[in-house]
Amino acid sequence: MPAFLSDEWFSTSNAALAKAELDGAAPSEVRSALVVLELDDGPNDKPHAMTFEIKDGHATVASGDHLMADTIIRLRFADAQALVEGSLTSADVLREGRLKVRGDVHVIVSLAPWFGVLRENTTS
Repeated sequence: MPAFLSDEWFSTSNAALAKAELDGAAPSEVRSALVVLELDDGPNDKPHAMTFEIKDGHATVASGDHLMADTIIRLRFADAQALVEGSLTSADVLREGRLKVRGDVHVIVSLAPWFGVLRENTTS
């Protein structure tokens, strides 16, 4: 399993997103979106933000942020890692107020299946 937010993790994540697209497993309702996850209190050797982009129905995830984001989600690094590993659910995070959202909240709900693809393919 690649380390969360390592170069290998981003590479594995993008390969999983592309495969889900080819297999028809990727959601098609969102055609364009930029979602930035700002990660508080992360280690200095890891990115403190990542951008999830859907453009013309193709999804990618990259290190860093984007000034034109539709939605910005801010959460603790440990919570982001637990979400990706599956030891914490998005329902828990929302219910417990562990994240802050700016921008279009509806984008988050429609991207949940894409995030599921990441979880399934970057953890063991």
